[in-house]
Amino acid sequence: MLDNIRMKTLLFFSLFFILNGLPLTGNWIADADKAKITFTLDGPFGEVHGSFSGLTSDFQFDEKDLAKSSITASVDANTVNSGVGLRNTHLRNEEQWLNTEKYPRILFKSTKIEKTSSGYSASGTLTLKNISGPIIIPFTFSSSGNAGLFKGQFSIKRDDYNLGKKGGSVGEIIQINIEVPVKSN
Repeated sequence: MLDNIRMKTLLFFSLFFILNGLPLTGNWIADADKAKITFTLDGPFGEVHGSFSGLTSDFQFDEKDLAKSSITASVDANTVNSGVGLRNTHLRNEEQWLNTEKYPRILFKSTKIEKTSSGYSASGTLTLKNISGPIIIPFTFSSSGNAGLFKGQFSIKRDDYNLGKKGGSVGEIIQINIEVPVKSN
């Protein structure tokens, strides 16, 4: 009789979690088509805004077990879009900028994820133009059922990744914003 009650209780909770779509593994799949990776920097005539697409990623994220969590994500550098065709061609083709034929992807790989007072931080390595450097990306994560949203914002120095010429009329800091909707696996 007791085993029957335990079995029914286990079955009830299993069905509850499955039907509510709650993530049990912490493994998330990004909706690359809806992901937003945008950047802003000062240009000679005001702020320049742009975006990237072509996201590929692996989100192993469990709010209750951050030690086993990790994020690996990359974007297709050739998808850079600043809204101006001539500038896009320059960004894609020039060695001083992205040279997307030679450096086709921009990659982030976390080494540690920690809880912060405002959400989380992912420490890791950003690789751009075959130059790798340490970076910390503060982010938030919200979930509802089997869907979630990662949102982060960070900045890089152009010189750290040999982007553009030193000095000049382009700002030194590039602000990057990320919004990645996900579904549990």
